[in-house]
Amino acid sequence: MKQLTVVVKPFRAESVLKAIAEMGLSTFVVREAKGYSRQKGYLERYAGSEYSLAFLPKVEITVWIEDADAPEMNEKIVSVARTGRIGDGKVFVTPLAWPGALEF
Repeated sequence: MKQLTVVVKPFRAESVLKAIAEMGLSTFVVREAKGYSRQKGYLERYAGSEYSLAFLPKVEITVWIEDADAPEMNEKIVSVARTGRIGDGKVFVTPLAWPGALEF
């Protein structure tokens, strides 16, 4: 099994979740996250003064899939999440150490 950790912009999260569901997966974890990378944050104006927000809002989605399905899932997620601009996100593919998931 593999674990895919997907970090995307919040407005792309819904389409990524729909793409995951279309592949037949109904179990995943969604978290709010903050990201810092090449975007370097942005300036915000409040009460007449400017301040910098270094961490940008992101959504982290974790999915567990069979090894054979990982490349197809990765391609589908990237095609749905990509906007062509900086900060689109990342997909991390991690092999799991045990042969099957434990359920309780």
